[in-house]
Amino acid sequence: MMILDAIYQFPNLTVTDIFSHIYSVGRITQRDRQFIKVALLEQDLSDEEITLIDRLVYAVRRGWLQMID
Repeated sequence: MMILDAIYQFPNLTVTDIFSHIYSVGRITQRDRQFIKVALLEQDLSDEEITLIDRLVYAVRRGWLQMID
């Protein structure tokens, strides 16, 4: 859990960073979902970033990523 906490301390965290982290651990946490939600609502995302978020949603639906609370 310390690694996860360290990731969220960086102020310039990007969608690409969170995507890489989620795929490296194979699960998406509540904090990850909150970050994605804020990014979608408050940031002007590029097409690439939107595609990465779509890929995360697809992977969760297919069971490739585990959602944990």
